[in-house]
Amino acid sequence: MTDSTMASLQNHLLIAMPALEDPLFGRSVTYICEHNTDGAMGIVINHPLSINVSDLLRQLEIEHNADCAAAKARVCAGGPVQNERGFVLHTPKEGFVSSLRLTDDLMVTTSKDILEQLTSENAPEKFILALGYAGWSAGQLEQEIADNSWLVIPADNQIIFDLSHAEKWQGATKRLGIQSWQLSPVAGHA
Repeated sequence: MTDSTMASLQNHLLIAMPALEDPLFGRSVTYICEHNTDGAMGIVINHPLSINVSDLLRQLEIEHNADCAAAKARVCAGGPVQNERGFVLHTPKEGFVSSLRLTDDLMVTTSKDILEQLTSENAPEKFILALGYAGWSAGQLEQEIADNSWLVIPADNQIIFDLSHAEKWQGATKRLGIQSWQLSPVAGHA
């Protein structure tokens, strides 16, 4: 891949290849929030933790509606960097202190005010709450792709929000026109 191809990885999904056996990234799907010459930052969207949104809000002493569907959503392990920090990947909803519009259809917010709204009628329509993020230094992600650790597809909100965590990896590989069983755990280069 050329550098110009790499520059376009923002707003893409990384699909872990079967040979990637790292427990943090095995069978993961990662949304790339930022990618430039300094490196990349993404959020793993399909590795649920044992806690749900209500559990986390209770730990943070944030009042919430524990009976709504949003409160029952599982919190994801977004990656190994700053895993005590929350990242909310969500459909557009303005008005939060620390939001970044990633695309017309997607935002990420890191401020506490969104947590206070997740179980209310002021919540974004769809969201994933993740603890931590995945980070790559300059050139590291490009090298991992060259080493066949990842497949790359354009981001798709249906994969991000509408598939269950268990379905996301296979759903993402289907977007490439292949079934997950067709992926070889052995890397090769022509």
